[in-house]
Amino acid sequence: MTTKTDNRVVILGAGFIGTSLAAVLADNGWQVTLVDPDPDRLGTAAHNIAGQTEAMTLAGLDKGRGGSIETAASTGNLLADATMIIECGPEDLSVKRAIFANLLAEAGQDTVLVTASSAIPISQIVTDHGQQRRCLVAHPVNPPAVLRLIELCPAPGTSPETIRRAAALFTDAGFEPAVLAHEIEGFILNRLQGAVLREAYRLVDERLAGPEDIDRVMRLGLGPRWALSGPFETVELNTPGGIKAHAARMGPAYKRMGEARGETVDWTPALVEEVAKARDAARGDITVAARAAWRSTAVAKLVALRDRILRGEA
Repeated sequence: MTTKTDNRVVILGAGFIGTSLAAVLADNGWQVTLVDPDPDRLGTAAHNIAGQTEAMTLAGLDKGRGGSIETAASTGNLLADATMIIECGPEDLSVKRAIFANLLAEAGQDTVLVTASSAIPISQIVTDHGQQRRCLVAHPVNPPAVLRLIELCPAPGTSPETIRRAAALFTDAGFEPAVLAHEIEGFILNRLQGAVLREAYRLVDERLAGPEDIDRVMRLGLGPRWALSGPFETVELNTPGGIKAHAARMGPAYKRMGEARGETVDWTPALVEEVAKARDAARGDITVAARAAWRSTAVAKLVALRDRILRGEA
């Protein structure tokens, strides 16, 4: 399949994230211009893009939709005609503010303006509420060429139409968007990752377990399940009676553990009901028992492949 789109993207920054995004978008038919004032970065961009393309092929994610990638040392007159502009510069607030000031002045009025920041909210980059209308964070997961999640986090002034367009554009570009309802530090991924790391460090600090044992628990236990199901579906499939039964059975223990760490834990009946309904909607006509049977087979296949990779056989 070689179908092209009419979408044009300017990616600012030819580092690992910028070149990864360029590879994915071009593979999905986009016309990409990769901009970086550093000649060394531009000089290695083609090599890095080739590596990401190889990774996509290995993962079976390549689409071959016939896009293109050009490079440039400056934005010149590229900004006015771009469908979307993705800033992948340094994680430096002053740098990002300067870049977005230029984008707001030079880009087309309908161009979606995105930062790939992993930590800085867009409202700190574009502080004027009125100028936030077409701006948002699009946080990829490293490495973006094969982990196709993109978190979309708006500023208070980001318009619903911009969020809708950004979700549609990134979907067309080969990603699955997770759209946040409002701005929050860390987005979703880093808040979940941070919760695990906070407890992991505590366990080491309390001499309850060493880093290798904690990594082993994740690698051999939680990791394979979460790779297939995520935390809510995992507990639903583990517990006869599903989400509500799990909350009733394990909720008090989790509450004690959390509050012992100084955290507020309040799984209200209304909150549990909301999650249970969301899981029911996600499963559709598939029963919990059928999904659990699927997971058992899928985990077995995943573990077999993982162990082959670790042995150097795949």
